[in-house]
Amino acid sequence: MDNWQEQFDESPGYLDFARVGPPSRAVLEESAAAMARLAAADASTVDDLMTADLRARGAVARLCGATEDRVALLPHTSQGLFQAAFSVPPGAVLVSAAEFPANTYPWLRAEEAGRLTVHRLRPRDGRMTPEAVAAALTPDTTVVAVSAVDFRTGYRADLAALRDVVGDRLLVVDGIQGVGVVDEPWAAADILVCGGQKWLRAGWGTGFAVLSDRALARTAPLLSGWTGVRDAGVFDDEIHERAPGAQAWSVTNLSPVTAAALARALELVEEIGPGVVVRRIAERVAELDDVLRAAGAEIVSATDRRAGILAFHVPGRATGDVAAALAGAGVTATVRPDQIRLSPHISTGPGAVDRVRTALSRVAAHSV
Repeated sequence: MDNWQEQFDESPGYLDFARVGPPSRAVLEESAAAMARLAAADASTVDDLMTADLRARGAVARLCGATEDRVALLPHTSQGLFQAAFSVPPGAVLVSAAEFPANTYPWLRAEEAGRLTVHRLRPRDGRMTPEAVAAALTPDTTVVAVSAVDFRTGYRADLAALRDVVGDRLLVVDGIQGVGVVDEPWAAADILVCGGQKWLRAGWGTGFAVLSDRALARTAPLLSGWTGVRDAGVFDDEIHERAPGAQAWSVTNLSPVTAAALARALELVEEIGPGVVVRRIAERVAELDDVLRAAGAEIVSATDRRAGILAFHVPGRATGDVAAALAGAGVTATVRPDQIRLSPHISTGPGAVDRVRTALSRVAAHSV
């Protein structure tokens, strides 16, 4: 796609894609068209709109190297992780204590319900490395849950190595900070869950799960609703058995509008080229890294296995002062008490890098 730059309208200094990715024009148009179709509803409207589900699942399958029957659409990552936590067999789940809460509470709630036991690992630097996981495995460990990319450290998990370490146990991966920004062997995950509102730029209310053969064989989704059973449209006052494949994860019909948005967002990634997206994000992160180091900032996020997250602080300067300088230069970033997180995307231009440079120059000038 030669004119992909014309698809994006975020402000030039927007560097907060790890928080939310502004949708493309194509996604806006797709969503508006679906809503307009609904507003002018006729006899075929609902059935026509519902085809977006199949279209979105096909796009997910192509991106993640799966088949459509292994894909379930979700409204967000959290529902997928709750589905996983209340689907896996009894045993112990190993999860980092430093995980984003979305990948913590589902397991704890399942533990409260008496379905499993949670072992919270506190690895060095918060990284779920293969070595840390291997050392923490016990005979009763049945599930290992990790993030593809850690929200705080930016560390990119080595999924291939983790697959080898985990062995025949289930590997559950929260992919929201990784899918669409890094090239990983997603098939290494038994359950891959991802929301579409960040790096995939599909907007809120979009997401999916991809299940392996191992996951389908060993899990029984407790949270399976009326659309997750065989012959869901047959209302015969009987309790139907769960549907085959990932369809069993369905609780109810999702919005065909958000399904269309997710489908179009993923199709746009295909049109641009997933490799192009990954490469250009990495290049922009490297440019920002150079600017930060030249200004005396300390990089506190991962540098060896990084994705799209670049976190830093400036020694001797209050984080609030640095954040104010960035905001004054028109830079949008995630600000935490001890660090600032920058996260560019393919549409991030060199002007954003210049704005960061300008802001840090002002910080340095005021510290003299």
